[in-house]
Amino acid sequence: MTRAAEAPVLARKHAPWLFDGPLTRLLDVLDKDGEEARAVGGAVRNALLGVPVSDVDVATTAVPETVIQRVEKAGFRAVPTGIEHGTVTVVVNDKPFEVTTLRQDIETDGRHATVRFGRDWKADAQRRDFTINALSADRKGQIFDYTGGVADIAARRVRFIGDPARRIAEDYLRVLRFFRFHAAYGEGPLDAAGLAACIRAREQLGQLSRERVRNELIKLLVAQHGVHALAVMSETGILIDLLAGVPWLASFSNMMKAEAHFGIAADATRRLGALAVRVREDVERLRDRLRLTNEEARRLRVMAENWWQVSLDMGPVARRAVIYRIGPDAYRDRVMLAFSRAEEKVDDDGWRELFTLPDAWVAPKFPITASDFIERGVEKGPLLGAALAIAETSWIESGFPDEEHLLRAIVRWAIGEARKPSGPEKQSP
Repeated sequence: MTRAAEAPVLARKHAPWLFDGPLTRLLDVLDKDGEEARAVGGAVRNALLGVPVSDVDVATTAVPETVIQRVEKAGFRAVPTGIEHGTVTVVVNDKPFEVTTLRQDIETDGRHATVRFGRDWKADAQRRDFTINALSADRKGQIFDYTGGVADIAARRVRFIGDPARRIAEDYLRVLRFFRFHAAYGEGPLDAAGLAACIRAREQLGQLSRERVRNELIKLLVAQHGVHALAVMSETGILIDLLAGVPWLASFSNMMKAEAHFGIAADATRRLGALAVRVREDVERLRDRLRLTNEEARRLRVMAENWWQVSLDMGPVARRAVIYRIGPDAYRDRVMLAFSRAEEKVDDDGWRELFTLPDAWVAPKFPITASDFIERGVEKGPLLGAALAIAETSWIESGFPDEEHLLRAIVRWAIGEARKPSGPEKQSP
């Protein structure tokens, strides 16, 4: 453990959440009368890195029953979200905190762990995955470092605690977490010992639920240094097994650059499309492999459909036709995918004009209705459906006109086209 004189202390300006607000009220209840409670894990790590803190986890020497008794007496709400592993979610002023009793792993099988509650902060820290995640801080801001996490944060190094192979064997998801945390917080080469252990354990990823794998991959895709981490995963065969296909790393890298170029937020689904989708069949494979949500799969399908036809050579009508057919958000996704695979330079203003078209042009509603055909003698049925489809295509290709005389002309023409013989019986003009 880093001695108190050497350990950094979190100042109020770096960790305001530790000194004011709901966490302070929670610690007032838990950190007294023979029990100790501290902020642990990601919140402490992020505070040292200067990264925003969204959630704060708390560890305590008190057993779950004591935690529930104390917080409910204080008027807080307790939810036993993982009580068999010592975790109680406590809600203070609508802010949830995961409060977990100190513990040790008694038995693990690579997916689940049997734990025993304890009072040893060092033993609790040493059961965690990486040194940078094993830090804790008391209510005064004093940081406790039992594994060398402070030095690793300073070096921007992601390192397993103790023997990497043993840590991975406790939970094989740590293979993916190793790459994800390096992509988010690391710099330079990956830790050699950790990487070697991950390569040896890669075949064990098949034991994990696809939902857990998906969640880790989604987080990795939006990490700051995702390109480097994914490249190493590809070189070692881990990524190919994960995706069940060959990744397109150049497209992924260009997608990150495109997001920065257009000033839009990182999007995991869009980046997954750049990395792994060439045709619609790829989407179905990924949906099964990663248990994608229906919305994620839908977006990827629309991105994959004819993305190669999106280019700077598209005329105004063709561009607007895509927006009309699939909507502005899907249009932007498809433009971004095409952009990530285009030969033009990333700073080409033509792509910006293509991308921002939905800001300047809103697709109108198709002004021709079924009644326009029925009043001209077209009966309901296949003929009416065909005439409507022909009219809509003609209206789009004509540049979305709204003049009455042009709309009437489109209706007349569509009726004539719909009534023409089709297939082998269709006559030559």
